[in-house]
Amino acid sequence: MRRPVLLDIEVERDLRAAGRSDRIGQTIHYKRVYEVVEDVAANQEHKLVEALGQRIAEAILGKFDADAVTVTVRKPKPISGVLEHAGIRIRRQRDER
Repeated sequence: MRRPVLLDIEVERDLRAAGRSDRIGQTIHYKRVYEVVEDVAANQEHKLVEALGQRIAEAILGKFDADAVTVTVRKPKPISGVLEHAGIRIRRQRDER
């Protein structure tokens, strides 16, 4: 049985052009990022939160014109009554791939 996880994704890119034009074509569409994250999380097996975070980062950098991505993966209530959540945060840059 899969355990639920909480995900936070930060995508880095120069957004000046999108800010000036107010056009979605000049930014990274959040719905598309969500679809990629959902595909990785739901359709691949991950034993470690580290593996899930790495695969999400690789998928985002592979599909979008992002300079870097930070992925935070948290397991809610990993130890009942002791921790609210436990997890990892990784940051990957395009030039590290």
